[in-house]
Amino acid sequence: MTFHRYVALGDSFTEGVGDHDPTRPNGVRGWADRVAEVLDGQVDDFSYANLAIRGRKLLPIIDEQLEPALALQPDLVSIYAGANDVLRPRIDIDRLVEAYDRAVGRLHAAGAHVVMFTAYDPGGAPVFGALRGRFAVYNELVRQVAERHDATLVDFWRLRDYRDDRFWDVDRMHMSSVGHQRMAVAVLDALGVRHRLEPLPLPPLARLTAAERRAANLAWARAHAAPWVKRRLTGTSSGDSLSARRPSLLPVDGP
Repeated sequence: MTFHRYVALGDSFTEGVGDHDPTRPNGVRGWADRVAEVLDGQVDDFSYANLAIRGRKLLPIIDEQLEPALALQPDLVSIYAGANDVLRPRIDIDRLVEAYDRAVGRLHAAGAHVVMFTAYDPGGAPVFGALRGRFAVYNELVRQVAERHDATLVDFWRLRDYRDDRFWDVDRMHMSSVGHQRMAVAVLDALGVRHRLEPLPLPPLARLTAAERRAANLAWARAHAAPWVKRRLTGTSSGDSLSARRPSLLPVDGP
C-alpha cells in the first residue's frame, strides 16, 4: 500500500516520548516519525501530521484529536489510546472501547486506512503486573474493533522482545530509541510496506548485583514512579503544557 497523507493520533506512545531528539518539537522523534520517513520515500507528495500528546486518556484523545484529524483528510491514520485509562484505579472498559469503536468507524468511513495497537503485556512488570488481566480484556476488545473496521492491527502484546529492559527508556514507562525503532518496523511490516529499517544496536546489558538492583529500583521509584503517582492523585498530566508537535500536514524533514 502507498499513502499520501498520514496523521498519527494518541498519547506519549505516538508522540515519541523516550526517543529523545532535542532538534525536534517537544524534544522527541518516535516510531511515527520513523514510519513517516519511510512512507515519504514512496510517493512524491507525502505529508505527515502528529497530533498525539503525552498523558492523554482515550476520551480526551477522541475529543481533541479526531475532528482535527478528519479535517486533514488523511488516507492513513494511526491511533493508540486507552493504556492511560487502564492504569487508573477505576475504569469502564466496555464504555471506553465503545467510544473507541465509534471513532475508528468515523475514520474508516472518511476513507482513511487505520492502524491500531494492542497494549503491552505488563505480566513481568513488578508495578503494573497486577493489571495484566485488565490489559488482556482491553486488548481483546481492541482486536474486535480492528476487525470490524478492517484496520491493521499491531499486536504489541505479542512483541516479546520488549521484555528486554533496553527497549525501554530510563523511566521504564516509555520506549527507548531502540523500542521506537522496533515499533516502526512492526508498523511497516503490518502494513506490508517495503523498507530497509534495521534494529538499532542494543547497548550493553547491565549486570547488577542484588544490592545494586535494589538501589536502582529505589532511585527509579523516587525519580519516576513517585511523580507519576502524584500526577494521578492531583489530576495533572505531563502533557498539560504541551501542544501537538505537528498539528498540520507537512512534508517530512527527517533523515
